[in-house]
This record gives sequence, C-alpha cells and structure tokens, in this order.
Amino acid sequence: MITEAEIRNRAGERIDFTFHPGSRADALVMLGHGVTGNKDRPHLVALAEGLAHRGWPCLRISFSGNGESEGRFEDSCITRGISDLQSLLDAVPDTAKVAYVGHSMGGATGVLTAARDLRIRALVSLAGMTHTADFVRREFGQVAPDAGSMWDEPDCPLSSIFVNDLNAIGDTLSAAEAVTQPWLLIHGDADDLVPIQDSRDAFEAALCEKQLIEISGSGHSFDPANYPQLVEAVDRWLTTWFD
Repeated sequence: MITEAEIRNRAGERIDFTFHPGSRADALVMLGHGVTGNKDRPHLVALAEGLAHRGWPCLRISFSGNGESEGRFEDSCITRGISDLQSLLDAVPDTAKVAYVGHSMGGATGVLTAARDLRIRALVSLAGMTHTADFVRREFGQVAPDAGSMWDEPDCPLSSIFVNDLNAIGDTLSAAEAVTQPWLLIHGDADDLVPIQDSRDAFEAALCEKQLIEISGSGHSFDPANYPQLVEAVDRWLTTWFD
C-alpha cells in the first residue's frame, strides 16, 4: 500500500499526501478537499484519524496547486482534480478496494471520476457541490477572472480556467445518474456555501445504492461536535459495502 512513495500527476507535478495506516490491508480511503482547501482541513484530518483507528487506511491528498502540492493554484479546477485523482488511483495496487471521500468541490470531483472510473469502489460526498455553474455565479459573479481573488484572499486568485471549467460542467447530475458504486452523501442544513439542495438533487438523480444524511445545524466544513458522527457514518457505510 502507499506509504512514503512519491506520487506525481500526469503533468509531472508532485502530489502532497498524508497516509494513515490501518489494519485492513485490502482497502484504502482517499480524502479530497474543496475550493481553496488542502489535505489538512480539520474535518478531513479528524475523519482520516477516526477511520484509521477503526482499521481503514486513509490517504489525505492536496490537489495540484493547493497546499504543498506542486502546480499553480490558478490551474486548479474540477477537471484538473479528476486527472490528479486518476493519477493517484494509478499508484494503488489493483487488489485494493478504494473508497473516495470528497468535500465540497472535491465531492464534485469524486462524482465525475466515479462515473467513469470503477477503480473507485465506494463514494462519499461531504457537502458535495452539484451545481457548479451556480456556485461560480453565486460566489464570484462580481469578481473579474484573472484580476480578482476568491473571497478577497490574495493567495487564491480567481482564474478564468477555474470559472470556465465550472461553467462548462454546469452540474454533475448526469454523472450522478451514471454512478454505479454505493454512494453516501452527508450535508449540513446550515451550509451557507454549498446549499444542502445540492446533495438533495444529487441523491434524487442517483440510481445506485445510496444514502443521504442531513446534519441539523452544521455548516459547510462541519463542526468539531459533528466529527464523531462523520466517522461513524462513513465507517458504517464502508463496512456495509467492503466486508
């Protein structure tokens, strides 16, 4: 399984990751972040640590251009994330059962990848983004691409690559219909960044084995009080489909 090996994407850029060993030698849980995030977001760390404690080996990743991964932030987008995720899947032994857990835009990346790549055996979306064009319009409609920044963060320039990619995708509903893997969706009903309706719409579109868990009062990145519930729900889902 993956330990200290170097992983590069198809552009040759090094992907930063943290591996959490677990007792289940035949499984690997990959965790991907959302917009402007990285592998060290507290909810992803807590989830990986909790799952590893229950035996699930976990790999937290920073997509290229984010965190300590190589690449330009300006090139970051969902399509780029799909390519990164497939490069990571290339590095996993064929004997491993891979689950992917994606938060926010990382959730959209997971749906679009799982719909075309059956190496992902189980899918989990945390506050997953479904309506990508609506997100760009809602959050950045007043910002000039290649001139302004995301949420006034100078380290996170809003690029035309990002805007054009999310607009071209539009939404992930067709991919949701094509997902055949068991799919768990978790969303807080107080999410003010990606509305809970995104998960409801994805759940309605999906034809696979699926479950939607709505967490009352929880925001976009969830709250520390919710972390045990996340661990319990994902562990139960993986146990159901991987045991």
